[in-house]
Amino acid sequence: MSQTTTEVLVGAGVLAIAIAFGTYMAQSAGMSFGTTQGYPLTASFRSIEGITVGSDVRLAGVKVGTVSDIALNSETYRAETTVTIDQGVQIPDDSAIVISSEGLLGGNFVEISPGASPFFFASGDEILDTQGAVSLISLLMKFVSGDGK
Repeated sequence: MSQTTTEVLVGAGVLAIAIAFGTYMAQSAGMSFGTTQGYPLTASFRSIEGITVGSDVRLAGVKVGTVSDIALNSETYRAETTVTIDQGVQIPDDSAIVISSEGLLGGNFVEISPGASPFFFASGDEILDTQGAVSLISLLMKFVSGDGK
């Protein structure tokens, strides 16, 4: 083999290894490269601090969907949020949706607290029982200032 052929083969091997490593890292991080099958639900929050498009939606600690859209309602000044729930996961229609935190230093995620209704949300329905994000800085400031009413 000539030196040029050897260089091309080594370059192709390095490129193949780099692509395989990149694919592995993306899958480990939970990234997906296709359209996920699911159905949309909407919810209106007072505050969605720490939530972005792509944030996890969890039920009992298990990821069951993602945040797919966030927009500000200019009339109510609330965050109109669309979440996409994985196909096959049925959410009772009296469930609540809450912005939760993984801890003091962790990120925020959307948590669904299931209700007990025998009926389920359909595609495009709105979850009415919502609770926005709680600002830890505001809570600490109230505690420090003694205004903990």
